[in-house]
Amino acid sequence: MSVTLTEAAAKHVQKYLARRGKGVGLRLGVKTSGCSGMAYKLEFADQVEPDDKVWESFGVKVLVDEKSLPYLDGTELDYTREGLQEGFKFHNPNEKSRCGCGESFQI
Repeated sequence: MSVTLTEAAAKHVQKYLARRGKGVGLRLGVKTSGCSGMAYKLEFADQVEPDDKVWESFGVKVLVDEKSLPYLDGTELDYTREGLQEGFKFHNPNEKSRCGCGESFQI
């Protein structure tokens, strides 16, 4: 089981952690939301929680809680710029479908 970052995502996270002046890494999770049932959660982590699983990609720690891990196992998080839009993109092999607005997904 693992969750990884691309080099571009890791560089972006490192830049923001440096700006914040604190943090141990990036926390990924899922929550019930949207028309397809689940949505991704993404936040900076200031500490490792007891139920976190931790991986490291390009020098950045990726933290995932045990409840979210079955939905995120095998996911790669990328950071892309396309025209005027930029942001994180989840490449999750467990996704079966996404809603039309792209805010939620189904396993």
